[in-house]
Amino acid sequence: MPVLRPAPRSARRAVTALALAAALATVTAPAQAHGRPGPGRSCPRLTVSTGWYGANQARIQRIIDRYGSCAPHRRDGRSAPVAVFDWDNTVIKNDVGDATMFWLLRNSRIRQPEHGDWRTTSRYLTDAAARSLRAACPDGTGPDRTLPTATDTACADEILSVYGEAATTSGQDAFAGYDRRTMEPSYAWLAQLTHGWTAGQVRAFAAAARAENLAAPVGATQRVGSTTDATGYVRYYDQQRDLIRTLRRAGFDVWIVSASPQPVVDVWARGVDVAPGNVIGIRSTTERGRYTSHLSPCGAERPGDDSQITYIDGKRCWINKEVFGVRGAAASRVQAPAERPVFAAGDSDTDVSMLRDATGLRLALNRNKAELMCRSYDDADGRWLVNPMFIGPKGRMDGVYPCATAGYTASDGSSRPVRRGDGSVIPDQRDTVFAN
Repeated sequence: MPVLRPAPRSARRAVTALALAAALATVTAPAQAHGRPGPGRSCPRLTVSTGWYGANQARIQRIIDRYGSCAPHRRDGRSAPVAVFDWDNTVIKNDVGDATMFWLLRNSRIRQPEHGDWRTTSRYLTDAAARSLRAACPDGTGPDRTLPTATDTACADEILSVYGEAATTSGQDAFAGYDRRTMEPSYAWLAQLTHGWTAGQVRAFAAAARAENLAAPVGATQRVGSTTDATGYVRYYDQQRDLIRTLRRAGFDVWIVSASPQPVVDVWARGVDVAPGNVIGIRSTTERGRYTSHLSPCGAERPGDDSQITYIDGKRCWINKEVFGVRGAAASRVQAPAERPVFAAGDSDTDVSMLRDATGLRLALNRNKAELMCRSYDDADGRWLVNPMFIGPKGRMDGVYPCATAGYTASDGSSRPVRRGDGSVIPDQRDTVFAN
């Protein structure tokens, strides 16, 4: 099946010094005229100082000064340094996948599954969940066979429960049989529920949700089905907008890597001037120009496996594939330092592998996620930064993170100790960076 995605970077990103010199001969003067630094000039500076903890901003600035195109060593013809950012709760407050799902439900934009069989929407959906969804949701109506979730609260509630709680409204597991290090089926399900729509239509849905959530006051809630307290607002972090802008001006190749659907993140990423070509979200396959319920493969996956998204180790695979041009099973492996990001930012265990791969600095926004905070506070190589969230930061977590016993979730879902790269166990960690 054809795949809808930005054009791949078919070759490795390294360029020769000769090619770079030729390029600089044509673009250096115009670039400097527009305020972008050339080699040897002062690097652009971060301008938003509020919200940064301790020396975090200064340490990030040193990375920009060291690796940016403005640094003298960047005359050697090496390719642009890469910076990767998670999206939800890293660049923005709250979750654009949630915002889109809520909008789809409130506006009856989810189509009936093929033949009315909900199991076609996810290979991991349990029979119990399929039965509950079928019982709660009537047949679709109109030419698009959409479900009447704007008015049918029972149907909306069942879909929302499966998506948000990974369980039916009666408490039965909604998903089973997946690898916890490469797949979060409830995240993937949102992308799979856009089946039957075109990319343009899904982007329009996301744009409508974006407009509503940016217009709503901070702290706003909304009614979805019979739920009255669903999150109803989203905000960009000024600090991250400033950081992304500064990195790009300094010559970094900035990417967004998110476990929300590709067309949704495409729409939101434009708010920080990152174009769709530098966005990696959950990617669905297409058939005759419309999304299917299948997912684009990465690494050793085959079409139709639907076993890996931009989630934990899956983020590593997709970064290696799309940013560095690694193909096949090798994309799932840690690459040589020159073929890895210099800087990475994230807020959750979802982002752990992406952050660990970064060779310069790793920024963790503290949302009390166990594995991420174990690794961040352990700071084994001195390259981790911890910062409170920029809007609505969490207070200090009670007790300790159970790093030595249960901070790591294995592929089978079992809890295990968090281990460093050398195999040693990280001791339990206390929360030390939090809101006052």
